[in-house]
Amino acid sequence: MTTWAAEAEPGPAGPTDDERLGALLLEGGLLTEDVLDQALAARAKRSSNLTRILLDDKLVSESDLVATLAAHLGLEYVDLSEYPVDAAAARLISDALARRYLALPIGWINGRLLVAMADPSNIFAVDDIRTVTGAEVRPAVATRGSILAAISKYHRLDSDAENISAQAASTFESETDLSSVRGVNEDAPIVKLVNLLISQAIADRASDIHIEPGEFDLRIRYRIDGVLHEVMRPPKNIQSGIISRLKVMADINIAERRIPQDGRVTAVIDGRRVDLRVATLPTVHGEKMVMRILDKSTALLRLTDLGFLPENMVRYEQSYLKPYGTILVTGPTGSGKSTTLYATLNILNDESKNVITIEDPVEYQLAGINQIQVNVKAGMTFAAALRSILRSDPDIVLVGEIRDKETAVIAIEAALTGHLVLTTLHTNDAASTPQRLVEMGVEPFLVGSAIDCVVAQRLARRLCDKCKQAHRPEHSELVSVGWDFERHGSIDAGVDIFRAGGCGACGNTGYYGRFAIHEVMEITEESERLIVERGHSDELRKLAISQGMLTLRQAGLTEVQRGVTSMEEILRVIA
Repeated sequence: MTTWAAEAEPGPAGPTDDERLGALLLEGGLLTEDVLDQALAARAKRSSNLTRILLDDKLVSESDLVATLAAHLGLEYVDLSEYPVDAAAARLISDALARRYLALPIGWINGRLLVAMADPSNIFAVDDIRTVTGAEVRPAVATRGSILAAISKYHRLDSDAENISAQAASTFESETDLSSVRGVNEDAPIVKLVNLLISQAIADRASDIHIEPGEFDLRIRYRIDGVLHEVMRPPKNIQSGIISRLKVMADINIAERRIPQDGRVTAVIDGRRVDLRVATLPTVHGEKMVMRILDKSTALLRLTDLGFLPENMVRYEQSYLKPYGTILVTGPTGSGKSTTLYATLNILNDESKNVITIEDPVEYQLAGINQIQVNVKAGMTFAAALRSILRSDPDIVLVGEIRDKETAVIAIEAALTGHLVLTTLHTNDAASTPQRLVEMGVEPFLVGSAIDCVVAQRLARRLCDKCKQAHRPEHSELVSVGWDFERHGSIDAGVDIFRAGGCGACGNTGYYGRFAIHEVMEITEESERLIVERGHSDELRKLAISQGMLTLRQAGLTEVQRGVTSMEEILRVIA
């Protein structure tokens, strides 16, 4: 039992206190009167206190007992098996300090660091943690066992990676020794290291894991909120072991190193099923490997979670609720296009509609939707699949990407024959999208007639609420970025914006999480006429702006004015 609890409820020397504890447990419904009487009677026989008897005889669980005492003393109790621990906060203190005080930072509340402690009365622990982290500490109570388990979980990369890496290095005589990889068991150091890298990436909210061979070592980086962060540099001679282990997991040819290969891994890490999309790329120093972590919750996001400004949401909603037409979502790779389309499908999908998707690859499996995987070797291209599914009586068709003229023409014609077509294209902004289709070989009159809406988007990092700093820029700086003084207000009128700070919660980056910035262009009669006449994209952009379209820059600066992100971040992601 913890020190503070033992002091609060003494043993045989103070029977009244034991009776008070018993009354608390009775009041909370954790004990019956008969069980409490038996426990009190056993006290004298065993020369023990009520707390010890209740725990030894398993009459009350430690978590229930600690929670009851914490509530009685006015302390906050957290169940670490259910609490969403902030991994970045947990690593604000070292493994040694956490174990010495049985204390672990688990998150932030109103700018204060929430620390789970087995003994919240330990003022030395609170002072040391405050000094190390530079943050005000808010103690909370947790059981000793749950704190130790959480420390082991969130400090593994720091404490274990170096040891496992050294063990793995001693296993391989050279970086070309593959014989030991083929028959490894789950306790092998290389297997532990690979599992550790994946589980730590998930804990750190990474979207990708990059394993990059160098001349003398191996660099491992995580992409978190769209930015790469180096996490490890293991020795060169385990490079082949890591790559080969991942190839085995992804069912990729372990002996082929000369050409790029793709695969998929489904693994159970820390009791959680994880899907990874794996790609290898030959480089001068060996094979680089990138693993995309597929978070299934992404496929269940709602449109309202994606960051649409109210006026953009209204314009987009008017388009996807129509029974036919084409909706194009554009932007660079990794800008969240597929997520936007999945969120749209989640709204449109019901039993009255036949929804079919063609994807390369199928990243997320959606209930109630027919999903087709492109297989070029077997002849199942986007165009071939699209041509076939149009004979399957679809109401809504999602085409993963328009890559060629054939796919573009069939998708456009499908929209003109009564289908709602959702698809993506790689263009820089909404206004240049119709021209891109015309350049691919689609007739302008088809493009103008079929397209209903074009959404260009980018992903920007969200400022960390714990450390963002108010900032009042110069008037000239606002003018240079295209600040709309009528829409966003004037700094002279007392308008502040925020910029990134840096704290433990966000890994000292100043940002935590991402959101999408959208440019929604509806195709009106005027814009359709301009497309048919092969008008320049600049003319189309000016027309769309005059009809109420917010450009990516304007939408981004609106988020700056709202305090969601910084001006530097908008300039980073939007030209």
